[in-house]
Amino acid sequence: MATIPVMGVVAIIVFGLIHISPTDPAAVIAGDYATPAHVEEIRQQLQLDRPIHEQFLTWVGHVLSGDLGDSIFSERPVLQLILARLEPTVSLALMTILVAVVIAVPIGVVAAWQARTVLDRALMLLATLGISVPAFWIGYLLIFSVALDLGWLPVQGYASLSEGLWPFLSHLILPSITLGTAYAALIARITRASMLEVMGQDYIRTARAKGLPMRKVLIGHALRAAAIPIVTVIGLGFALLIGGVVITESVFAIPGIGRLTVDSIQRKDIPVIQGVLLVFSAVYVVVNLLVDLLYTLLDPRIRYAG
Repeated sequence: MATIPVMGVVAIIVFGLIHISPTDPAAVIAGDYATPAHVEEIRQQLQLDRPIHEQFLTWVGHVLSGDLGDSIFSERPVLQLILARLEPTVSLALMTILVAVVIAVPIGVVAAWQARTVLDRALMLLATLGISVPAFWIGYLLIFSVALDLGWLPVQGYASLSEGLWPFLSHLILPSITLGTAYAALIARITRASMLEVMGQDYIRTARAKGLPMRKVLIGHALRAAAIPIVTVIGLGFALLIGGVVITESVFAIPGIGRLTVDSIQRKDIPVIQGVLLVFSAVYVVVNLLVDLLYTLLDPRIRYAG
């Protein structure tokens, strides 16, 4: 039930951007050479001269009906612009999550298994570097080395799945590695910490004493018991993914929502900025709600009051 109040607070913050911003939407639409009278006329058309609470209620009513307003720059509906950019962003996000989880969880498990050894320290050093190095630097490094020098993958752009599986994947490999590096590093560190805590439990020592194969002990017992913190950090780390999409899509010229955000900020297109922030916030809230619901599947002892 907390989802509705959270989205209400998010709506207030997003709406407030238009009032704390030094940019006047009416002046942007009117242009640099508009007269004050013309600017005031546009402000009245946009209903910006009305009391702020009336503007907010009107805006919320439009949002609930699926109307996020119109772009100042292109005069197209904001929702239409977002939906047109949705496929590249969703594809990049899913590919990034897949890459991060497939790489990070095994690293975390192996590091916990070989705790306090040279291998463990080396893996955690890599994880620390992955969190510390800026995503745009990793992106440019991959472009220069893999795309330009070796010519293995495309430098920039996006290919839809309808154009073929390999063109689709080849345009997402480098961006997903760029975006997933910090994400994977975070998951790997949490996986190691959770696994170390679980592996100190009596039932794990009993399983090992019975002679069960180490792979079964690690995956069948320890990893399953440590799953809740790992799933939690995957959900919370989604914030990194949302923020990283903006940078990564700009570096690799991917025509997604992140790129739309950058272009809208440069053009001071406030309705589009509001719409994108609202969508990003809603996705983040929904992802965390799904993570909470997933807890009940991972641990039957967890129940939420109806």
